[in-house]
Amino acid sequence: MSRIGMVDLDVDDKEIQNMFAAVTAMLGRVPNSYRTLALAPLVAKMLVPFNATIQREGAGSILTSKLKEMVIIKTSHLNQCNY
Repeated sequence: MSRIGMVDLDVDDKEIQNMFAAVTAMLGRVPNSYRTLALAPLVAKMLVPFNATIQREGAGSILTSKLKEMVIIKTSHLNQCNY
């Protein structure tokens, strides 16, 4: 059981549904972190585009997606995370 709740994927709020649709288009699913982030829709509206810029090539980023993913995996490994 999580200590912080998560928003259901079938929520009635249109803004949150739009955010979930954007995240699904970007990642192919809605991770639990975004379901938790949906508890603060204003923060989510700002963080989703920022996260897309950070994780994908282009949009002002000079690093490749491959290098970014390697950093994520290495950081997770160093922190003994199962991700």
